[in-house]
Amino acid sequence: MFIVFLLGWYFNNVYGGLLFAFFIFLIGSFGLWTETMTTVAIIVISVVLSLAIGIPVGILMAFSRTFSVIMRPLLDAMQTMPTFVYLIPVIFFFPLGNVPAIIATIIYALPPVIRLTELGIRNVDDEVIESAESFGSSRNQMLVKVQLPQALPTMMAGINQTTMMALSMAVVGSMVGAHGLGERVLYAINQINISLGFEAGISIVFLAIIIDRITNGVADRLQSFRRRSA
Repeated sequence: MFIVFLLGWYFNNVYGGLLFAFFIFLIGSFGLWTETMTTVAIIVISVVLSLAIGIPVGILMAFSRTFSVIMRPLLDAMQTMPTFVYLIPVIFFFPLGNVPAIIATIIYALPPVIRLTELGIRNVDDEVIESAESFGSSRNQMLVKVQLPQALPTMMAGINQTTMMALSMAVVGSMVGAHGLGERVLYAINQINISLGFEAGISIVFLAIIIDRITNGVADRLQSFRRRSA
């Protein structure tokens, strides 16, 4: 609760920190703390791996029209495919548990960060790029010091969307043996347990609000820092 309060205070305001801490208190009062931490662990691993794959792919798409043309239909298919379909190949190769859920989550959550990374880099002002070139910037210097900082707000929107999509797979992942809040929702459905379903469902909502507000706060902080540095 204290850590979440500090994060909410730093990246939003003191009222946001108090609200987030209250959400954590409610989750704990439901007796779902262990399940919540399992869900958070799955989300963190999925998002980190999604970013490690998605950001470099988005950069390559921004620099290569051919690669972008090849990738766009694949990304369209990944975004429009029903989420349950992702579970079929992963349970064929992996035993039931958290691993197939993480792999399915990565596939489902990848497209936003790839698309918005490409969009952010492509939308960098040509005059800024020409100015950097006139000062003798190499291609790597151009990417690291000019294009990525300019594209950061758009990229942060992609990171936020990837995180939210990873969280939305929490319930679906429980169908392949993933633990956490989704497992409690699935159990409540099977038992027609309204109270347990509500507690697990509202805990996912609280978690989504906290993650969304904190990631948006990180984006705002980075943007303000970039403006001050400029």
